[in-house]
Amino acid sequence: MLILASKSPRRSELLTLAGLRFEVVPAVGEEFLPESITPSEAVLMLSRQKAAEVSEKFPTDTVIGADTVVAVDGRILGKPKDEQDAYNMLRLLSGNTHSVYTGVCIRRGEREMPFYQKTDVEFYALSDSEIYDYIATGEPMDKAGAYGIQEKGFFMVKGIHGDYYNVVGLPIAETVRKLKELNQNL
Repeated sequence: MLILASKSPRRSELLTLAGLRFEVVPAVGEEFLPESITPSEAVLMLSRQKAAEVSEKFPTDTVIGADTVVAVDGRILGKPKDEQDAYNMLRLLSGNTHSVYTGVCIRRGEREMPFYQKTDVEFYALSDSEIYDYIATGEPMDKAGAYGIQEKGFFMVKGIHGDYYNVVGLPIAETVRKLKELNQNL
């Protein structure tokens, strides 16, 4: 059985789009990051933790753990704590280019395949009213960097360089390839 160790509806949608059958069993462990960690190290560490936690309960199944962060100049932006935090993040991203990192860890038993992708996203310059109107939708509150490219947040994005689905929350093409590789090497 394939298990997604995430409650993200976006990740579930992407796995479904890829034609995969899976169960959702979210990891519930506390997420903690050391202060000096890089964005790529952070997403790899968190995705491995999630996969390991769920894999302990389902040791013979294949588990996918994933985590996404937004980073500006190496500074990690997670999910906003409140509306002011969302405003601060969106103001920081306005008119600038930032990076979205998604770490994925595919685990079966003791064998794991961790990887990450990085996508650069350029934002248009945003007015305060655009930011406040977007925050009022409630959409930014459960998303790294306080926006969702696949939803109402699309209007802020001037361009991307890299995998669009990575920004959504799961680099699905590489994930499917790694799943095939894992199955071939068993």
